[in-house]
Amino acid sequence: MLRGIPSTMGDDYQLNVLSLLRHAAVNFPRTEVVHRTSGGQWGRSTYGEEWTRVSRMAHALESLGVTAGSTVGVLDWNSRRHFEAYFAVPGLGATMVQLNLRLGEADLAYVVNHSQAQYVIVDESLLPIAEKLAGGSYVRQWIIASDTPSAEISTTLENAVFLEDLMAQQPETYDFEQVEESTAAYAGYTTGTTGRPKGVYYSNRASYLHAMAISTGLKLGYTDVIMPITPMFHVLSWGFPQAAAGAGAKLVLPGRFSADDMGAIAQAFVDEEVTVANGAPAIFSGLLEFIRSQETTPDLSRARLISGSTEPPVSLMKGFRDLTGAEVIHAYGASETTPVVTVNWEIKPELGELSEDEQWRLKRSQGLPVLGVELKVVDPTGEELPHDGTSMGELLVRGPWITTAYHKLDDSADRFQDGWWKSGDVAVMNEAGYLKLTDRLKDVIKSGGEWISSIDMENAIMDDERVLEAAVIAVPDEKWEERPVAYVVLRDGQSVTADQIREGLLSSFAKWQLPDAIEFVDQLPRTSVGKLDKKVLRAQHLGEDG
Repeated sequence: MLRGIPSTMGDDYQLNVLSLLRHAAVNFPRTEVVHRTSGGQWGRSTYGEEWTRVSRMAHALESLGVTAGSTVGVLDWNSRRHFEAYFAVPGLGATMVQLNLRLGEADLAYVVNHSQAQYVIVDESLLPIAEKLAGGSYVRQWIIASDTPSAEISTTLENAVFLEDLMAQQPETYDFEQVEESTAAYAGYTTGTTGRPKGVYYSNRASYLHAMAISTGLKLGYTDVIMPITPMFHVLSWGFPQAAAGAGAKLVLPGRFSADDMGAIAQAFVDEEVTVANGAPAIFSGLLEFIRSQETTPDLSRARLISGSTEPPVSLMKGFRDLTGAEVIHAYGASETTPVVTVNWEIKPELGELSEDEQWRLKRSQGLPVLGVELKVVDPTGEELPHDGTSMGELLVRGPWITTAYHKLDDSADRFQDGWWKSGDVAVMNEAGYLKLTDRLKDVIKSGGEWISSIDMENAIMDDERVLEAAVIAVPDEKWEERPVAYVVLRDGQSVTADQIREGLLSSFAKWQLPDAIEFVDQLPRTSVGKLDKKVLRAQHLGEDG
């Protein structure tokens, strides 16, 4: 590392996530934080009031023994108290552990024990999960978060206290000390389909810089209204709650919701005039289908829908644009990257005039890296490949919010190389620097020595307006090594044949690349965070246990 003349700047000033909320409370104290309660009602507070509640929560946690170095798990939805824990816990120098309530019981117990969570904040509705986790865990204090009076709640948890009761007894101000920026503010665990979850610990510095990068990359400001739909227990809802506070934007927390609650989400878009929301294509697809089923169509022309997890199909992007005016913006990231790596915000002027089809093909790519992130695509020897739009290899990522190791896991060296995270994603980069993922290394289809992109084939199938979802997997073949098989979910009331699907693919794929079999199913298996679970599909196809 080179060193030159020392600066006269405050380089010892520590970057803490708490300062993001402090900024909002000082400069935007009347800006609203809207939250949906466990009963489905909507409540309102302000950043000024949230700062007071975070101060009370810090006192409450401290009274239980939480201090610098403590680990505090949170088992909750996208709620007001979850948002407050995002700041109160790291404000004490402690680490907030995200507990993914969609993990299986064994994996969730593993996360609690591996992180050594000594305290757990749990929403009232999730007490049955907490009660199953209690035996044999490190947890010494369960903290029940609820809108229901404590006298009306019963639980078998020992050493349980009620958060609102504790907070009501505390002072309205807290003299927060400056926390060393390298301290882990948060911890999250990967949700892959193989092996135990792996711990990623996010420092205060990384989370602060990530929030700034989101604000820059998505052009967030205090006139925006941000609704984090991605679960707050999964990669911190992609950093949107912190970014909202840093931008001074109005925040809408949708609480607990499911596919059956799309009406409430759609109504919140209209009532609160939401301009920015995040979510997986599966969530946005459900929202679009709900809007289509209504007699009147909302005007969402100011809305930017940040779509991650998997590549959004063009049919989804066109559907929102044509029906509501909303723009779907593709972004890419992972648990290991805090998570935002790239955003496909706008088409570079240097690309000139593109046809409509060319624009849509470019818009569904992963886009350009946000400021602070470096990317490269390498071959199996580690040699960087040219940016020619065709040379496929593994994507490597590095930057100030990209992890360089897993927590207490010694056998993960194969995922890291000289400060780079090896993503396991197969990708190409074009001459203009746009990233395009073509597959996961474990999912790529190699047939007759040639690669077939399952992602491109899935999106080509979904270009048919009669198709709701599609998944393409590789299955063993004696002659060609592997062959593609497609699983297709049709929209309600629609009908299409396998031959019609194949015919539609011929505009993008050679005849030899077409799926050997096309299966029509009612739904596709997904992981705990909504990604297609192709492992289950492969097992089902081969007649094995999922």
